[in-house]
Amino acid sequence: MTAKATPAKKVIATTSLAGCFGCHMSLLDIDERLFDLIELVDFNKSPLDDIKEFTKECDIGLVEGGCSNDENVHVLTEFRKHCRTLVAVGECAIMGGLPALRNLMPLKDCLDEAYRNGPTVADSNPQQILPHDPDLPKLLDRVYPCHEVVSIDYFLPGCPPSADLIWDALVALVSGNELALEYRTFKFD
Repeated sequence: MTAKATPAKKVIATTSLAGCFGCHMSLLDIDERLFDLIELVDFNKSPLDDIKEFTKECDIGLVEGGCSNDENVHVLTEFRKHCRTLVAVGECAIMGGLPALRNLMPLKDCLDEAYRNGPTVADSNPQQILPHDPDLPKLLDRVYPCHEVVSIDYFLPGCPPSADLIWDALVALVSGNELALEYRTFKFD
């Protein structure tokens, strides 16, 4: 009797940029299918396993959130370098989402409202000081969707995408099948 070779598990990395972490919550909402997923993949660099740095090259990277600061750009650029396939997950990654509402006005006006002219400024920041600690990420002029920063291979729409959509996409990508999005993914009746 000969031993049957077990196919190597695919390696997945995930990250959250300027967003609400809802897409990761939707991933967790695949519920008991998480046990099936763990049979198919290993996680690397993800808030799900608390691995902070890439320890190996990854087959699939899932990115939620857009880029609102220089740290987001750095993380996204590293993901592109370390992930063979990169998937923008959710509206923030695809179009900037709610964080991109600040794109409707100049950054200076946003900062002035938050730190100088807002209704609670007198109590919480009477000197009207803008944060300027070197450890704080530098805000970009606007919030950028991921595809404006790096090349993205697939887009999973939704706010957040449904657990079923994420499951179907992961199974397709892990098994090497074409990622097909159903009509219901884009049409809400």
